Amino acid sequence: MKRSILFAGTAFLAACTSSPANLGRMAGERIDFFAQAPDAPAEWKASGVAGKAPRGDWLSQFDDPVMTSLVSEALENNPSLKSRAATMRAAEAATRSARSAGRPSLGASLSAGGSSTGVKTATGTNRIDSELYGVGLDASWELDLWGRIGASVNAAEADFAASEADLAAAELSLAAQTAIAWINLNEALAQERVAQLTYDARDRVRLLTERRFQRGLVDALDVRTARSALANAEATIATRRQITGETARRLEILLGRYPAAEIAASAEIPALGPLQPQGNPALLLSRRPDIAASEARIEAAGMRAESARLAMLPSFVLTGSLSTNETDLADAFDPELIAARLVANLTAPIFRGGRLDAQRDAAVAQAEAAVANYASTALSAWGEVENAVAADRYLADQEEAQARALEEARWAEELALRKYTTSGTLTIFNLIDAQTRRLTAESQLISVRASRATNRISYNIALGGGLPVRTASTETTPTEAAAE
Repeated sequence: MKRSILFAGTAFLAACTSSPANLGRMAGERIDFFAQAPDAPAEWKASGVAGKAPRGDWLSQFDDPVMTSLVSEALENNPSLKSRAATMRAAEAATRSARSAGRPSLGASLSAGGSSTGVKTATGTNRIDSELYGVGLDASWELDLWGRIGASVNAAEADFAASEADLAAAELSLAAQTAIAWINLNEALAQERVAQLTYDARDRVRLLTERRFQRGLVDALDVRTARSALANAEATIATRRQITGETARRLEILLGRYPAAEIAASAEIPALGPLQPQGNPALLLSRRPDIAASEARIEAAGMRAESARLAMLPSFVLTGSLSTNETDLADAFDPELIAARLVANLTAPIFRGGRLDAQRDAAVAQAEAAVANYASTALSAWGEVENAVAADRYLADQEEAQARALEEARWAEELALRKYTTSGTLTIFNLIDAQTRRLTAESQLISVRASRATNRISYNIALGGGLPVRTASTETTPTEAAAE
C-alpha cells in the first residue's frame, strides 16, 4: 500500500505543477516517484499475522525498574541528545526568521553635522556656525504576489517539523542504546561469573589430580594438564573483567556520567515470553519518527522547488523614506507627504547567466532525492521489524535447545567426575572436556538470552515505540511558553 508515500510526495508534485507558467522540466515532466516504494502488506510476513497498535511503554515488559531509571537518566543528561534539542531550537528560530520575510521592514537613522558660513558686514566678514541634526526612516515591504515567500516559509516550517522528528528518533535510539547497554552489562557480569566458576572447577580438578599423583594413581602429564587448564581459566577471568569494565563505561557515557566503570548490575537477564506481533507495515509508516522526518523533508524540498520556480517571476516591492533633513519635523509625518514618498518597484529577472535555472533544477533534484530517501527509510523500517520478528522465533528455539544442552552437559560432567575420582576409568582429558562442554553451554545460554532481550528492544524501537518518561521533545519551547 503506497498511501503514506503518496501523501508524502504530494507537496512536491503540487509545487512542480501548480502553475501553467512553469518553465522547462518543471512544466513538461511529471515524475513517477511512487514507483520507488513497494506495496505494504496487511501483515508481517515473518509471522503471518498483524496485531493491534503497539503500546507506548515498551520498557514495562522487561519488569526492570533499574533499566527504566537508566533510560530516564540518559534522556535527561546525554550530551548528544542535548545537542539534538539545540538543533531543533535553531530550526524553530529559522522558521520565525523565514516568517519575517513576508512582513514590512522599518529602519531608522540618525545624522548630525555642522556648517560654517561667512557674512559680510560693514566692519568685515563674520562667520556663522550652525549644527544640523536629522532623523530618517526607511521602510520596505515585498508583496508576496505569487506565493514565493509563503513557499519559503512553508519549507522552513517543514524543516522544523523534520528537526522535531529527528529529536524524537534520537530519543528512541538513545533509549534503545541505554537499555541494550544495560542488558550487555548484565550479560558481561554473568559471563564473568561463569569464568569464575570455570576457574573454581579447574582448581578442584587440579587439587584432585595432585592428590592422585601423590598416591601414584596418575602420572605427571595429568598434573601438568590440570594446571594448564587452571591457568587458561585464570586468563579467561581477566578477559571477562576487561569486557565488563568496557561495557560499564559505554553505559556510563550514554548516561552522561564519567566513565569510571562503577555502575553496579545484578547479572540477571530478563526472562521473556513469546513475541506477539504488533501493528502492521502500513501502520508503521505513521509511527516511526524517522519516517515522519523523511516526509517533512519531502515537503520542505517541494516548497523550495516551488520557491525557486517563483523566483523567476517579477517581484513587487513597496519602499518609502522620510528624513527631517529634507523637511520640517512636523511635516515628516504628514499623510499626504508620506503617500507621495512611497515608491512601488516591479522588478523581473531578465538575464542572470543561468543561475536561476540552475537553482530551480537543483531544487527539483533535491526533492527527487528526498522522495527516494523516504522510500529507503520505509524499506529499512519494514526490514528492521521483519528481522526482529523472525529473530525472536529463532532465538527462542536456540534458548530452548541451549537449556537442554546445559542440562545434559551437567549430567555428563557429574558422571565424568565420578568416574575419574572413583574408578579411574576416565582420563583427565575426558573430565576437562566434560567440564568445558558444561561451561560452554552455560555461557552460550547466557548469550542467547541476552541476544533475545536486545532483539526485543530493537523490535520495539523498530515499531516506533513511545517513551514512558518526559523527554526533551515534549518540553515546552521558549516560544511556545511566551505564546501561552
